Amino acid sequence: MLKAALVGLLAVVGLHGASPGHPSLDGKVVCGYQGWFRADGDASGLGWVHYGPGKRLAPGTCSFDLWPDLSEFTPEERYASPFKFADGQSAPLFSSVHPLTVRRHFRWMKEYGIDGAMVQRFATGLGHGRGSAAMDLVLRHCNEAATAEGRSLTVMYDLSGLQPEKFAVVAEDWKRLIAAGQIKQPCYQHHAGKPLVALWGLGFSDRPVAAAEWQALLQEIKATGAAVMLGVPSYWREGKADAWPDPAVRTLIRQADLISPWSVGRYGRPTEVATYAQKVWQADIQACAETKQDYLPVIFPGFSWHNLSALQGKEARLNQIPRLGGQLLWQQALAARQAGAKTVYVAMFDEIDEGTAIMKCGGPRPVGASPFVDLSDVPTDHYLWLTGQIGRMLRGEIPATAELPKR
Repeated sequence: MLKAALVGLLAVVGLHGASPGHPSLDGKVVCGYQGWFRADGDASGLGWVHYGPGKRLAPGTCSFDLWPDLSEFTPEERYASPFKFADGQSAPLFSSVHPLTVRRHFRWMKEYGIDGAMVQRFATGLGHGRGSAAMDLVLRHCNEAATAEGRSLTVMYDLSGLQPEKFAVVAEDWKRLIAAGQIKQPCYQHHAGKPLVALWGLGFSDRPVAAAEWQALLQEIKATGAAVMLGVPSYWREGKADAWPDPAVRTLIRQADLISPWSVGRYGRPTEVATYAQKVWQADIQACAETKQDYLPVIFPGFSWHNLSALQGKEARLNQIPRLGGQLLWQQALAARQAGAKTVYVAMFDEIDEGTAIMKCGGPRPVGASPFVDLSDVPTDHYLWLTGQIGRMLRGEIPATAELPKR
């Protein structure tokens, strides 16, 4: 499958000139795309990955808090699950390796005005058999879908859990993708005149600093001619809370073309957003102006990881950070614009695990031992629509006011 996925990647590369179709992130709203859901019976052969522990899935044994709306999906995209709706009918789930599903996701982005996606590649799984092959397959489908729907695509490496001595696998994979034609894709995102690649996980206090290994990785990636975005902790600049105080971290971050601090869970109510934006985003943007670096704040619609936490023997309240009908997401976008941001990264398109997904979710929920967040206060496409409105607000096409836009 791995070889076939790479052949497929080459097959969708056209003959394109030096001018990229997506030259800059400025004025865009992009979202993270995990693409990590696997279903029993899909092309990956991996079972229920990211739906349940150890690929097991049953009511009372699952790892996600939002139920996806599959009402538009074709029968072949719906995978029968052990869950049932109140009427006794089977409650199906989707797979991220199905090409029709990926195409549907990128079509939604186009329909609702979302400019593109940063497609995740999880470094701990690179080069390891079927898991790595499935990631290649997802990327192939994303390239095809983004190109067909006129959306941008950026490769993002998540280094969480990767031992520092294995960082070289990321550079090896990036070079392999370049050789396969990834950055020549018509959908591929550029920034500052270069193809953009994101590296996520530098400087967080829950992992080693690994300054030497990060330095080597940055040098190797930059040597390919790429612009580098670094996903860093919220308090990277001050070296506190979620960030290492080691000055070596700031030295590394100053080498990035684009800085994107993680803010999910750093506040929980709209009233807290303005204070955070002033103390963190505004000060960060001023600091980045001095170092001539661009800045990409992260915003999120809400948060919930009750079922995932229960599997780890922990308690977490369902709907821990409520969405409030979009008020939380909108206030973050407004505050980011007022702080000086030119674009935002929405976490995430499809992460139902931690309840941050903006894709169509809600509607009927299964009954049984696993509870799911009630999103019935808004249509299932509400957060797709609102994310598109955020892009319009950033570009000055609609007023930047505290009141939610009207549909």
